[in-house]
Amino acid sequence: MHDVMYYLHVIIDFLREGLREGFSRVNAVLGLVIALIAAFMMPAWNRVWAITLGATVVALLALWALPIVQDHAPFRLPPNLIEVSYWREALALYFGFLVVITVFFFLKTTVMPKSSGKH
Repeated sequence: MHDVMYYLHVIIDFLREGLREGFSRVNAVLGLVIALIAAFMMPAWNRVWAITLGATVVALLALWALPIVQDHAPFRLPPNLIEVSYWREALALYFGFLVVITVFFFLKTTVMPKSSGKH
């Protein structure tokens, strides 16, 4: 029972800190642009998980490739790619994108006028 409580606390701490970290990373200009494009590409609510995964992959690729393109840095994989910390940050970024894309899609479906198809 002690092990179950330990792992439950680890999961709760990750959700508390990870969501805060993921949301703050999405709140940068690059993350907001990616989330906005993803929300406008999303056709329906049932596609939010896949679109969020795609946005997370695009953001991780952009964060990796920007120094190569802008600063002519050497072509290298992220140094911590096989460490748990990288994947924890990626999961936190996924949850951050999930929140932001959901808000943007909600605004898209409720605020923006629907096209009637007649011109």
